[in-house]
Amino acid sequence: MATFTRAELEEALRIYNTARDRACETGDWGLWADLFTDDAEYIEHAYGTFAGNAAIRDWIVKVMAPFPSMTFPQDWVSYDEEQGAIVFQCQNRLPHPTDPDGPPFQFPNWTRLVYAGTGKFSSEEDIYNPARDANRVIGAWLQAGGTFAAPLQAEMKHG
Repeated sequence: MATFTRAELEEALRIYNTARDRACETGDWGLWADLFTDDAEYIEHAYGTFAGNAAIRDWIVKVMAPFPSMTFPQDWVSYDEEQGAIVFQCQNRLPHPTDPDGPPFQFPNWTRLVYAGTGKFSSEEDIYNPARDANRVIGAWLQAGGTFAAPLQAEMKHG
C-alpha cells in the first residue's frame, strides 16, 4: 500500500469534501463518484459492496435522489499516512422540514477512505446502524413534514 504525507491526505480530503458538497448542492452525485478509481471498492453495510467506479456511480445517484437537502458535516478526522487512509465521523443531516431554525435530523456515520493518489480513492467503507439510526431519524424527519424528492415519491406510489 502506498504511503502519503499528512499534507497529501489533507488535500485529498479537501477534494473529497468539495466534490461531496457540490454534489449536495447540485444533486449531481456523478461529481462525487468521479473521485473513485475504476477498480475502487465501496463497502456500504446497509446496501452492499460495489465494485468499480460505474457500480459506485449507479448506486450513489439512485440512493441520494430522494434526499436533495442532505449534508454530511464532519465531527472529527484522523489520518493514517502509512496506510494512505482517512477516517472520519460525519453526520448524515437533513434540515428541519418546517422550521429553518429548528434542529436538524441527523445520525452519525464513520467512514474510512483509502487514497490512491492523484485525487482519487480506491476504497470507501461506511459504518452506521440503519435500523437504530437511519430508519429512526428519517422516520422522524418524515413525521415532522419532510418529503422525499419526486422520483422516490412516484416509486413509492407504484411500488
